[in-house]
Amino acid sequence: MHRLHVVIGGYGRVGRYLARMLEFEGHTVSVIDQDPLVFDCDPSEEIMGQKFIGTVFDRDVLEDAGIRDADCFAAVTSGDNSNIVAARTAKEHYRVPQVIARIYDPRRAEIYRGLGISTIASVTWTSTRLLDMVTHADLHSEYQYGDADVEMMEVPLPAGLIGHRIADLAVPGEIAVGTILRHGKGILPEPGTTFEKDDTLYINVLRESAEKLERLLGFKE
Repeated sequence: MHRLHVVIGGYGRVGRYLARMLEFEGHTVSVIDQDPLVFDCDPSEEIMGQKFIGTVFDRDVLEDAGIRDADCFAAVTSGDNSNIVAARTAKEHYRVPQVIARIYDPRRAEIYRGLGISTIASVTWTSTRLLDMVTHADLHSEYQYGDADVEMMEVPLPAGLIGHRIADLAVPGEIAVGTILRHGKGILPEPGTTFEKDDTLYINVLRESAEKLERLLGFKE
């Protein structure tokens, strides 16, 4: 596994979770936040990476955090402007290979995607997730691709599909089982793979095909 160094701008709930998960997977992180109080966290949430107090777009702070050698920079503060300035600094000045910015305004998110900055539009994600909770309560959306045209759904295998094949849930161009989580291990399935009890499925589906997926899973008539 290639070990990454990731600089994270913003150490709220999103930044803290990202840092912990990256370290869990064997990567190194440095985190930046202008509020020193955010670093006073529960010992169970402590990270090994270095912590720096300052604005996330301050070049001196970024360099102290290792931005020149970073494989990725993630700007995840609660402010669009700070995230945008920090992301552009990382992308244009330091040439960080992968730059991600959390953007609340989806219109601005589209602009920065065009500049090569990957964005997470929180308003779009939240709105889409709320819609799913109302209209497709049996499906749990884990990830949206593009403008949420395609979603990855996490679905515990219904009992009625035990012993069925992957092909029984496949609709070309609409629905595809991407991964099966079985006994804690991820499996990339083939068309002939059969489902087993306690499998968790990660299914990619077009938004307009979500109801069709629910029918295939037996959630709807």
